Amino acid sequence: MKIPATLLGIVIVCYSCSSTNMMSLSVTEPALVSLPPAAKTAVVVNRSRAADDSRTVDAIHRTVNAESIQLNAEGSAASVTGLTDALISSNRFASVKALTNLDLRSYATGEFPVTMSWDTVEKICRDNHADLVFSLELFDVQSQVPLAIMSMGRALNTKVNTGWRIYDPASHSVLDKYVYYSNISIQGGVIANGIAMLGHKEEVIKAGHKCGESYASRIIPYSCRVSRVYFVRGNRDFIIARRMAQAGDWNGAGKIWHDIATNSHSRKQAGRADYNMAIISEINGDLNGALTWAQKSYEVYGTPWALSYINILQQRQSNDAVLRSQTELTSN
Repeated sequence: MKIPATLLGIVIVCYSCSSTNMMSLSVTEPALVSLPPAAKTAVVVNRSRAADDSRTVDAIHRTVNAESIQLNAEGSAASVTGLTDALISSNRFASVKALTNLDLRSYATGEFPVTMSWDTVEKICRDNHADLVFSLELFDVQSQVPLAIMSMGRALNTKVNTGWRIYDPASHSVLDKYVYYSNISIQGGVIANGIAMLGHKEEVIKAGHKCGESYASRIIPYSCRVSRVYFVRGNRDFIIARRMAQAGDWNGAGKIWHDIATNSHSRKQAGRADYNMAIISEINGDLNGALTWAQKSYEVYGTPWALSYINILQQRQSNDAVLRSQTELTSN
């Protein structure tokens, strides 16, 4: 028992002697897909239904019957609704509507179809005063076993695949092509299979709606937590500033670090204080100021961590330029 106790003591001493602490802050990242800032209206269409002359192929490939066709129709409609609702909630567009009266078909058999013709895309946009078309191109339900032979106590595992494209008629370009899927499972039991099938249908519809909501996240900026390291050792003032930072008084800690950066005769302490001032600037949203402090810390004093932090800040500046273009409509 002496060895673990000794190791524990070493860990405690090393932790207490660490020259840095870890903190986190929230940053807003640009959306994964950038849309044209001028695009203010959008429509959502369902193109996942197979054309008549492909149904024979589908029947051979996936044993499609009347029930599965209806299931796909209701599930894909839920996906369109999920995406439409999420786009409206995002406030990215001045207008978003789902077009449920269009009879769009594809020759898909569980795969992405070829893109729509630009004549079709332009007509949809012209008739509905839309700038972009969000299209559900694929909706496919894959179960391990047919519902009809679902046995007591056996789970039915199903994968719901949805495939999406975003069409921009102004540039004749597909802005995004992506697949979202959801896995669902329903347990067999003494309940009649007819009831189990009903439950399966409800789960497929829920999964379809969820996939639509999830796809919207690709065009919406998002917040995340990121970690930063700051220096807490140097002299007595560093200790006081550390306590302030731990208590959430970052402005108070910043005043101490600024004083050290300006007046300290120790190059090591001045470099650490410069680095910490970069952290304070980032917390306050001043990326240019943060970069200036971090560059001074590295270039003048060679402070550890400073060079990697410079790269992080430069990437954040690049991301913020993209973010401003993505949120231009909302801010206006």
